[in-house]
Amino acid sequence: MIYLYNVIFYQPILNVLVFFYNTIALRDFGLAIILTTLLVRILLFPFFHKSSHQQMVMQRIQPKIKKIQETHKDDKEKQGQALMDLYKEHGVNPFSGFLLLIIQLPILIALYQIVQSSFGADVLNQLYSFIATPGTINSTFLGIINLSDKNLILVVGAAAAQYFQAKLAIYQVKGEAPSQAQKIAKQMAIMGPLLTIFIFYNFPAAVGLYWLVSSVFSVFQQVIINKNLKEKYGE
Repeated sequence: MIYLYNVIFYQPILNVLVFFYNTIALRDFGLAIILTTLLVRILLFPFFHKSSHQQMVMQRIQPKIKKIQETHKDDKEKQGQALMDLYKEHGVNPFSGFLLLIIQLPILIALYQIVQSSFGADVLNQLYSFIATPGTINSTFLGIINLSDKNLILVVGAAAAQYFQAKLAIYQVKGEAPSQAQKIAKQMAIMGPLLTIFIFYNFPAAVGLYWLVSSVFSVFQQVIINKNLKEKYGE
């Protein structure tokens, strides 16, 4: 497992970071992180897009889900089959939301480990043969923020972007009472950013910068998803 983690996550992220640092980031570690984050999100765009899209569709079919639960409340087997048929009809997976977390965690862990390593010789030895060794890496962003230390501003910015994206991901018809799923989504829109501040405040600012850029990317992605769904459902 450790070997696969190193090959799939740690080494690629390390090499991409150093490549950007040596080239278009102009030896600015913060810019290298931003470029790496954007590359990761572009490569994983289909997975994130599908997961976010399915979560929005799940909210739209909540009335049908509730009707099935009421119709088959005394027969759990029929209820389960009817729900599976509904999910299949709309092309959704009720557990798709976990995909975002599963993908993000190893990336965050890898970035944290890379920053904590201070790019020692044992770390730089893991660079691919075509990636130039930078010697020393200055862990600052624009010469102002030390990304190896904590930074509350970046963490709060990331939490704010996360909250805005979460609000955009809540679907509710005006005049209708919110469903249970929508109530949970509203609660998570608040709890998620609070957890971000609580957890990432103790992490190096490099991780907070990654989460900030990733969250801002998610905002633009959510806008696209909302627009497509409105056209699909004629809203």
